[in-house]
Amino acid sequence: MKREIMQQSIALFVDKGYSATSIQDIVDALGVTKGSFYYHYKSKEALLMDIHRQYIDELLVRQQSILRGAEPAKEKLAEIVRLLIGDIEKQGAIANVYFRELRHLKEENAKAIRAKRAEFREQIESVLIAGIESGEFRRELNPKMTAFAVLGVTNWSYQWFQPGGELSAGELAGIYTDFILHGIMPRQT
Repeated sequence: MKREIMQQSIALFVDKGYSATSIQDIVDALGVTKGSFYYHYKSKEALLMDIHRQYIDELLVRQQSILRGAEPAKEKLAEIVRLLIGDIEKQGAIANVYFRELRHLKEENAKAIRAKRAEFREQIESVLIAGIESGEFRRELNPKMTAFAVLGVTNWSYQWFQPGGELSAGELAGIYTDFILHGIMPRQT
């Protein structure tokens, strides 16, 4: 039931927004009582935190798998872009809630999620630093700002990307990877 509560809540949060969705809306959509909800979650905010935690924790695990590989930095960066775009395709609704509803978490919970987001970004920075040191990427890059740019480009896609639409997730990831890498690789003279 916990999984069903989360899935139904995500759908309602995407459709109506977190603030406009009540616990009654969630249980009515599932055909259960509020007691069923409160058995699994102490509050709607606890549910939102669980959604955020699950999303970022899964991303961090998959990112670590990419980082453990022996591939060059540019391949790792391309894999991270594919991870993010592919995730929006596979989990668009949860990504939507993750990016849009953070502001509704209590400060201590939001701080915990922001720390995990920072960890994800810092891992991208480490890939960029490794690529600068190996000569794959330009020496004058600012790794922190470049990591923010990579995340800005990829994460904003949840707003408009439609699986089954004009582009596949793979095609979009390829477009993003192409212009990101061409923007950070050394210029040919």
